[in-house]
Amino acid sequence: HLKHESATMAKKIEILEASQRKYSGNDLDFCSVEELQEISSQLGRSLCSITERKAQLYMEQLEQLKGKERFLLQENAQLCEELKEKELLLLHAVKKQELASAYVSYRGQSSMSSGVETELFIGSPIMRADRVAV
Repeated sequence: HLKHESATMAKKIEILEASQRKYSGNDLDFCSVEELQEISSQLGRSLCSITERKAQLYMEQLEQLKGKERFLLQENAQLCEELKEKELLLLHAVKKQELASAYVSYRGQSSMSSGVETELFIGSPIMRADRVAV
């Protein structure tokens, strides 16, 4: 039984090798017109099958890329929104700093320019004149 199975397998391998040589363009010299037409037909079907599979793989890859594009667009929009929020916070902090600086500057100028003497004199005006002169 194993000898028969081994012989059958050897015959199938031989046929496959012969077909492979014919499909690759070798050993066509002794083929009949019908065999050449069959080989041509088989090659056409194989080529069509390969083309369909390639198109299917390209479509799948395109869908994956579109999904990735959608994800990246959403992520980009989210990052832009976060950036705008941070810019607003930074702008608000700068405005606060500018206001605080302006207030300190104003307070410094107003305290320097007041120059009002606040000494209290008690007594007659003559005594007061003496004190002022001293």
